[in-house]
Amino acid sequence: MFITKKALDRRTFLKGTGAVVALPFLGAMVPALASSSVRPTPRMGFFYVPNGIHPPSFHPAGEGGPDYAFTPVLEPLASIREHVTVITGLSNIATARGGGGHSSAHSGWLNGAPSKQTEGSDIRAGKTLDQYAADVLGRDTLLRSLELTTESSIVAGLCELGYSCVYRNSTSWLTPTTPLPHENNPRAVFERLFGTESTPEARARELANDRSILDSVAEEMKGLERQLGVGDKRTVDDYLGAVRDVEARIQKIEKHQTDQLGADFPPPTGIPEDFREHVGILFDLLVLAYRGDITRVSCTQIGRENGNRSYPWIGVNGGHHSITHHGNDPVKIADQVKIDTYHMSLFKDFVATLRDTPDGDGSLLDHSLLLYGCGLGDGNTHSFSNLPVVIAGGAAGNHRGGRHLVYPMDTPLMNAGVTLLDKVGVHVDRIGDSTGRLAHL
Repeated sequence: MFITKKALDRRTFLKGTGAVVALPFLGAMVPALASSSVRPTPRMGFFYVPNGIHPPSFHPAGEGGPDYAFTPVLEPLASIREHVTVITGLSNIATARGGGGHSSAHSGWLNGAPSKQTEGSDIRAGKTLDQYAADVLGRDTLLRSLELTTESSIVAGLCELGYSCVYRNSTSWLTPTTPLPHENNPRAVFERLFGTESTPEARARELANDRSILDSVAEEMKGLERQLGVGDKRTVDDYLGAVRDVEARIQKIEKHQTDQLGADFPPPTGIPEDFREHVGILFDLLVLAYRGDITRVSCTQIGRENGNRSYPWIGVNGGHHSITHHGNDPVKIADQVKIDTYHMSLFKDFVATLRDTPDGDGSLLDHSLLLYGCGLGDGNTHSFSNLPVVIAGGAAGNHRGGRHLVYPMDTPLMNAGVTLLDKVGVHVDRIGDSTGRLAHL
């Protein structure tokens, strides 16, 4: 690495054998006397939860405003209230025209387009919001966008009749006929972010020797530190410490799996068995990706549409999808509310981490815009109306939280979509069934 500019290049990397480690934003990257002209880098994130919600437990009562009362599902957001906007009245009616309740709800969430009924390769949905964002925000980053999931893409015999499994596997679509794969393996995500050229055998050796990718960039780090001030050194040390922490957690998972399976089995996958641990490590990887400006756009599937995961650690032993078809059974409704609230708490934890992570003259949350929601409103009836919608982040000064906004029922969700894109400098005339921008958002 040769640094010849008075200001450190924003695209400075630490390079070692098989590893490339991007750096967070540093004061040394701002030329002297130019700090006032540096614009924050916007990030976007989209977070999907499956199977619809119990609407009365999600949507606040009243006509909107800043003084709305939290419902049970929104209660986890109390500590970040000033950073989030809750929206009532948005729908994705156009996606329902394709049939296939769960398939269309999922594949159409970010594009407002119906999915073509097919079990073959002639799939069709629509280009999604995240990919419109990536067209602009992803031009100068290592990864154009990052797609994550807690689910395996290997699904057999569990898809809706007449619909390809891909409609439930991919939230993100590059084009109407190109769904993007979502990665559930933390090790694979780590290697994408930090450029490691690892094989299962090499990982086994690293695990045995307790080695880190940071070992290979140690000398470059020493050279860089000589050019940094105290504050920048602290920022870099904190970031690299976070990288090492996530790497060590992945190695711990792999070691546990190796100890359980024995040496005669294939190398471990690094995928946690515990859902809570899995979500946590994927979210921490995403924070590193945002912080190092490795990507500015992400799409995360917290659960697969039509999935039947159980949540015994919150007292729910039944399957999620089965519970959502509660038929007004109060016991099942209570279980659904527990699941909906738990999912919201996961999102809250991620938002709080962004809030507490410095980025330039603010925080990552100040410079991010996040959409959390689902393609179904009422999971019991497969309704595409009145979807759960939460917006979080400051969008570099273009979004103000602390509000509940109410729009006329069945206002297209894509009206919110094009409005959110505007806020990060991505301008698209129309997406799916959008009819205009959302006032006041």
